[in-house]
Parts: sequence; C-alpha cells; structure tokens
Amino acid sequence: MSARIALRQLIRPLAVVVTAAALAVPVGLVSAQGAAAHPRGGEHVSWQDTPTGSTAQFRGLAPVSRKVAWVSGTEGTVLRTTDGGRTWDDVSPAGDLSALQFRDIEAFDAQHAVILSIGDTTGAFRIYRTSNGGRTWQLGFTNTDPAAFYDCMGFWDARHGIAMSDPVDGKFRIITTKDGGRSWSVVDPAGMVPALDGEFGFAASGTCLVTAGSRDAWIATGGGAQSRVLRTHDGGRTWRAATTAVPSGPSAGIYSLAVRGRSQLLAVGGDYALPDAGVVSATSFDAGHRFLAGGANGGYRSGSAWLPRTWASAIAVGPTGSDVSTDAGRHWRTFDTTSLDSVACTRDGACWGSGAAGRVTKLVSQPGR
Repeated sequence: MSARIALRQLIRPLAVVVTAAALAVPVGLVSAQGAAAHPRGGEHVSWQDTPTGSTAQFRGLAPVSRKVAWVSGTEGTVLRTTDGGRTWDDVSPAGDLSALQFRDIEAFDAQHAVILSIGDTTGAFRIYRTSNGGRTWQLGFTNTDPAAFYDCMGFWDARHGIAMSDPVDGKFRIITTKDGGRSWSVVDPAGMVPALDGEFGFAASGTCLVTAGSRDAWIATGGGAQSRVLRTHDGGRTWRAATTAVPSGPSAGIYSLAVRGRSQLLAVGGDYALPDAGVVSATSFDAGHRFLAGGANGGYRSGSAWLPRTWASAIAVGPTGSDVSTDAGRHWRTFDTTSLDSVACTRDGACWGSGAAGRVTKLVSQPGR
C-alpha cells in the first residue's frame, strides 16, 4: 500500500461508537415538516436516526428529497430508501467488492445514481452507475495510473459530470463524463494550475468537489503550505486558485465545500489527526475568487451544507459533533456531539447526515420554548 493511499485510508472518525443523544440549540432552520423558518427564529434542532441495519461507514450521501436518499460506504455497501428512511434497501453492486469503499455517490432520483470507489490498489478507483434503482450497476471507469487517487465527483445534470484526482505530474487530474457516467475522459492538464508541494484533496465526504450551474465547479485542497479552492467556469478545461484561512498541513486543510446558487461558497475542514481542535471556516460571495475567514467550528469538520429555505444558515459535521451557523459562517454553534461524516440537504427542505456504524440521520426541529 502506498503512503498516499495509507494516509487517505486513515481519514475516518476516531470515535466510531455513536448514540442517538443530541443537544438542541436555538437556530433559524427549516422545520421537521419542511416549512420555512426565519433565520432569527427560535427553532431547536437535533438529529433523528433512521435504522439502516448496516455497520458500514457511510461517507457517500446523496439525498434526493424527503423520501428518497442514497448512501454509500465501506465493504462495497450502497443503500437506498424511498420512504424517508423508515426502511432501507441494500442495492450494493454484485460481486466481491468488499475491499472497496464507495466514498462518493451522486443521485438524480430513485432510479439513477453514480458511485465512486477507492481502495488500496490502483484499479480499486472505479466509477459505477445504475439506472434501475441499484438492481444492476455498470462499470464506467477504472483507474490505471498508480499515481492517481480519485477523491470526489460532482454532476451538473444527469449526463454531465466531473471527478478529480490528487495531483499527477504536478497538477490535479480531472476526468469528465457526457453520458451519465457510462464513460469518462481525462481532461487536458494544460488548463489546470500547478499544485503546491504536498497538496491534495480529502476523500472524506464526497464534497471536496462541488458543482453549480451548467459549467461551474470548485475543488477543495489541503496538505500543502496553504489550503486553496480551485475553480472552473468552463466545465473543467481551465482553472484558477484562491487561498483561504483554513489551516493546512500534512493531514489538514479544507475537507468540504458547499455552494449556494453560483456565487456563495462555504469551506470547512481542519485536521483529522486533531479532531477536537477548533478551526476557522471560510466563505466566498464572488464564486470563489476570494475567500473571507469565517468563524471557528467546534472541531475538525468533514461535511457541510447550506440549509434550504433560510437566508444564511449552514451546517457542518464531523467526528466530534455538528455545528450550525445562521450568518453565513461568521459564527458557529455546536448543537450535537455525536459523530457524522457527511451532510446534504434537498430542495424540498430535508437535511440528511451519515457516518460510521451504519448511521443515517435526518434533521428535525421544534419551536423554541
């Protein structure tokens, strides 16, 4: 196993035993029924676990709505619910794929999804797709370059997608698809900015790469002297970089990005080797050209999302808890101290979380008392 792969495989919560206990704090979020809540409202939020019957660690999370959600994780596991998490179906690809970790999943509805795997061999980096709810999966990409390490992917629509690898020959490698993941092509690296010494991405929640519009995408980095966000506005052909105040180092940097519209970005991260240490976040209001230092999270955070139907609320999750901000990342408040790896929200007002020990949760709220 290479040193790079060993480092990525180590990125997992230090505490894998989770409980259903949650601490509630007043914030302005969506209600449990998806109704809009004013950002200054007195909502009390918490996570409500849904029973999956699995022990896998789910870093891949792709909710489609309040009813439909997909998760992917260790031991080649993929689950899907169509009833809001009351029941989960095992829709894992057939065959002996237990050595694979599906670190990222992108879903478009209850039938169509794409998954990205990592492992400790070159060929373990694969991309599969399904068009029948996971009954069958088709292999669309297998990595053949031992220097590549694919971390994350994203889609602009059901046909056009993008995935990124850690630097190969001094530049991050980009692959794209135009047919929903059936086939992938390496993008000419001439348009990519040079990587910093030691710079790479983190395959921690599938959100080190995010997309918006029809051609915009952003990549989060760490590992080097500075944490950066790389941006493209032409579908991945050319890229520019912006530095951020999020600390960077051998195991530190930006682990997660969240985008709202095409201009508002949130960056969270930290150092997975020091999960309890607070770390500043960063925000951009100009599509990633410049990042402003945000408030400190409650610890290392591997996932983030803007909360729907709010003005400026966001959530960040990690192995030591979940934080919420109601002012676009300027200040954060911890509302839960249990472990999650990923968080994502849907257009109809639902927010889902996933993590170790088969945990999948939904965000619920109650009026302030």
